[in-house]
Amino acid sequence: MGSQMQNSLNLEGVEQQPLKEYTERAYLDYSMYVILDRALPQVGDGLKPVQRRIIYAMSELGLSSTSKPKKSARTVGDVIGKFHPHGDSACYEAMVLMAQGFSYRYPIVIGQGNWGSTDDPKSFAAMRYTESRLAPYAKSLLQELGQGTVDWTPNFDGTLKEPVVLPARLPNLLLNGTTGIAVGMSTDVPPHNLNEVASALVHLIDNPKATVAQLMKHVKGPDFPTGGELVSPREDIKEIYTTGSGTLRLRAAYKLEGSDIVVTSLPHQISGAKVQEQIAAQMRNKKLPQVDDLRDESDHEDPTRLVISKKRGVDVDQLMSHLFSTTSLERTLRVNMNVIALDGRPRMFNLVEMLKEWLKFRKETVKNRLGHRLQIVMDRLHILDGLLVAYLNIDEVIAIIREEDEPKPVLMKRFKLSDVQAEAILNLRLRNLAKLEEFKIKGEQEELQQERDVLEKILKSAARLKTLIKKEILEDAEAYGDARRTEIVERDAAQAFDETELVASEPVTVVLSQAGYARAAKGHEIDPIVLNYRSGDSYLASAQGRSNQLAMFIDSTGRVYSVMAGTLPSARGQGEPLSSRFKPPDGAAFCGAMIGDNEQKYLLASDAGYGFITSLGDLVSRNKAGKAVLRVPAGGRPVVPSLVPRDKECLIAAVSSIGRLLLFEMEELPELAKGKGNKLINIPGPKYKSGDEKMVAACVVPEDGNLLVYTGTRMMTIKWDDLDDYYGDRALRGSLLPKGWRKVERLEGVE
Repeated sequence: MGSQMQNSLNLEGVEQQPLKEYTERAYLDYSMYVILDRALPQVGDGLKPVQRRIIYAMSELGLSSTSKPKKSARTVGDVIGKFHPHGDSACYEAMVLMAQGFSYRYPIVIGQGNWGSTDDPKSFAAMRYTESRLAPYAKSLLQELGQGTVDWTPNFDGTLKEPVVLPARLPNLLLNGTTGIAVGMSTDVPPHNLNEVASALVHLIDNPKATVAQLMKHVKGPDFPTGGELVSPREDIKEIYTTGSGTLRLRAAYKLEGSDIVVTSLPHQISGAKVQEQIAAQMRNKKLPQVDDLRDESDHEDPTRLVISKKRGVDVDQLMSHLFSTTSLERTLRVNMNVIALDGRPRMFNLVEMLKEWLKFRKETVKNRLGHRLQIVMDRLHILDGLLVAYLNIDEVIAIIREEDEPKPVLMKRFKLSDVQAEAILNLRLRNLAKLEEFKIKGEQEELQQERDVLEKILKSAARLKTLIKKEILEDAEAYGDARRTEIVERDAAQAFDETELVASEPVTVVLSQAGYARAAKGHEIDPIVLNYRSGDSYLASAQGRSNQLAMFIDSTGRVYSVMAGTLPSARGQGEPLSSRFKPPDGAAFCGAMIGDNEQKYLLASDAGYGFITSLGDLVSRNKAGKAVLRVPAGGRPVVPSLVPRDKECLIAAVSSIGRLLLFEMEELPELAKGKGNKLINIPGPKYKSGDEKMVAACVVPEDGNLLVYTGTRMMTIKWDDLDDYYGDRALRGSLLPKGWRKVERLEGVE
């Protein structure tokens, strides 16, 4: 069927090519268009095509800095109708960006109406509501446009001309910076201070072999419109200026007013509302107890004024370091100085190369301007020479004009004039035949001859040309320059508070149920056994500590999991399943709870009768899968861990499932970070079959303390003096408990 259709089609004169070649070429053409005509700026004027067309269209509409503004829709209409046949919203957004003082270091457009805010840069009003005109700074881009400085190209439909590049008198690319994402490449050039860049340019003109380090004596670093602090080390900034890429760290600036911290400026492109929400979220989640109150007092006089009220005794530097680490009060900014060079090819520039490339552009622009002006002067002098001849022979000239049918060739032949000179004489008005006109011509000749001599001297002398370029750069710096806004300060990396510092330190009792539900009851006086449990569930273990300490839970495979005790649900409820917080192995059950600081010691043991003493600091794991600590044989499980009292002589008590109790000195048990441990009580090799003997509980008994033995709902107290009946060496069989007390469920040592 397909071959029949193909045979029926007449493909004569139709170009055919493989789909692979067509798509590859089409994609490459598209990518080059995006790179060169949309996303990347040109090093000469630092503008992308849409920005250049907006500025040129506004200048054509007469919207200078001193003129009355016009509706933005009028400008956008001209831009997309004459030069940029794309979407009006994208064009207007590009125009808005150039008018936002918090987006552009040196705004190119002055807007009237709502042009967005730092909290929401895209909250600007529609273009039918706003008005705009060019800012004074735009003059540095446009004032030499009609002076033969740059090339012109037809617009998209060939009916108009537009400049290929604007004759920028300043390196706008470095001053205002830019960002853009093309196909396969992007650009991120940060803004800089005009006075610093101008100083660096003058130094580079005088010292063409200047290094990055030498130029950095002038250009200290980027200067952002919203101020803040640049806290990257000087070496990092130097690396960026040497390679053309890297990252910068920006921070908000703040000051103290009494006990309040007042944030006065934010990092570039960071919203104050976003920062406020980030801090408020930490306060709502009780993760910022150091802060009492937060309020935004920003207004027209103080565009950024975020007030943080801290609690008494809180260290300001530590609090701000935490906020820098956990909120957008500090951000990293990517630098990638990839722009279109003068040869039309995109490439990476370092600081020296970019300034040199722009100076090359500026030198060519100034030469074109001077050459264009020289040509105008020479043409005018040529005409003045002809006019002077006419005035010196005015009667004869008038006679020729009155008597000859074609006076022009006669004049040219009689007085040896050029066509242009003869035309100028014929175009003279009668009022210009006055006697004083001769003196005016001679005076104009003298002025133009002096200007011609100056222009020729500059064009013939590289030194004079450099001097002129330097003079103009410094003049513009004087006109548009201002003080640095972003302070450069080397500071240590921001450090967030330890999690324990973000939770109030209150006494809590962590309770674990048989089904693996955990909760934290306030205080140490609570009796966890009498708490309310789910149907079929009951008390398993508890541990007393502080709300800002880590609660740890051990499962039946010997893995230990950590969570901040203060984040556990209240004991008013029935707790939450630990399996929702952690990821234990399939089929694993939780067997015990621990809490304390890193130095707190616990006894860990398995029902096979082996165990060891360990410090909680060795068990900490932020991993949801926990940390393998106690080696448990297949079919076995850990017994409930027991707290080791500090600075006391202690005994270890271990009891088997048939009621054999053994106590021995704690020194006989090793301190380990993980492993199987040593034998506590001699059990004849449990095989974990029904009826096999195993160890059911172990605990630590402090010196002069008592041992509590729990069976069902009954409890027996064995006093310190009576423990001798069960005392022996580690790994012995122990002695039988009295009849009726041999089905032990748990042991507890108390002081």
